[in-house]
Amino acid sequence: MSFAVEAHIDLTALRHNLQRVRQAAPDAKIMAVIKANGYGHGMVQVAKALHEVDAFAVARLHEALALRQSGIENTIAVLEGFQSAADLDQFARHALQPVIHHARQIELLQQTRLSTPLQVWLKIDSGMHRMGVAPENARECWQGLDALGSVAAVRLMTHLASADVRDSKQTEQQLETFQQAIAGIDAETSIANSAGVLGWTHSHSDWVRPGIMLYGVSPFCTGTAADDDLQPVMTLSSRLIAVNHVKRGDAVGYGASWVCPDDMPLGVVACGYGDGYPRHAIAGTPVLLNDACVPVVARVSMDTICVDLRTQPKADIGDPVVLWGKGLPVEEIAAAAGTIPYELLCAVSRRVNLHHQA
Repeated sequence: MSFAVEAHIDLTALRHNLQRVRQAAPDAKIMAVIKANGYGHGMVQVAKALHEVDAFAVARLHEALALRQSGIENTIAVLEGFQSAADLDQFARHALQPVIHHARQIELLQQTRLSTPLQVWLKIDSGMHRMGVAPENARECWQGLDALGSVAAVRLMTHLASADVRDSKQTEQQLETFQQAIAGIDAETSIANSAGVLGWTHSHSDWVRPGIMLYGVSPFCTGTAADDDLQPVMTLSSRLIAVNHVKRGDAVGYGASWVCPDDMPLGVVACGYGDGYPRHAIAGTPVLLNDACVPVVARVSMDTICVDLRTQPKADIGDPVVLWGKGLPVEEIAAAAGTIPYELLCAVSRRVNLHHQA
């Protein structure tokens, strides 16, 4: 029997986290962000489980088309919008809503005849300086779009850069900049990401755009999902494929960077960076073996990690190992690898089996 890495996706937990969005922002419409294959959770399965939301958001056109081809009929916004007349034809044909963030896109829309008018979002750069029209140009851009026969409705959005810091001065400045830019414009607005939903109630506006919180991960720099009553959706698991007895002074793994402090049992887990486990996880990073924490030792390999079994001397080949998820917050593993939970979830590789549980 071959032991494969598995990611168990708890759709009940996903729906619980959606309810937390509703509790936190009861008066707002919900645009669930399911880009990057649903943050590694399976985009189509996530969309079907969250079918009651008001809209979905993806990053790119091909993601939206994949949803349509899978029978998803909900409103879909595409955060990077369109780049060509051919793209625009697809938006019209499949009733997709582009986010317009650059003057070139407005020009392209003016030059293209569409079979069906589009509902669009105009993104305003309130201070992140990544994508969006300048605040001083927002009114002109909105008026230009609103006057087009190929545009059925224009909504407004911005994106918060530092809402994950609960007392961020930048967030307050962004909210002020956005409100000044849209003063007097009669249009629906969207500001709040996950951190905005939970930490900045005055950012809720007409629409909220939860992403990471739906998957049971804290959107803040400190703390874990449990602090905000969020439940982990993905549990990444594998099994022991070897138990070796090594001697004090033996070097383990690539680079001989970890040396055994005692004669000891050493476990080998069938999971490595080829599966999406972070290569830079430091020695001491925990995994759950038979529901008990044991530390990772030595360098993470492509297919395996090694764990210290001195506290679990009866561990045997085939015993279950949780890499993150229920009982072991992904935030803790991300911190040990010097990264963020988003990266870990999105990096789960195609050779990992996803199992969706209702």
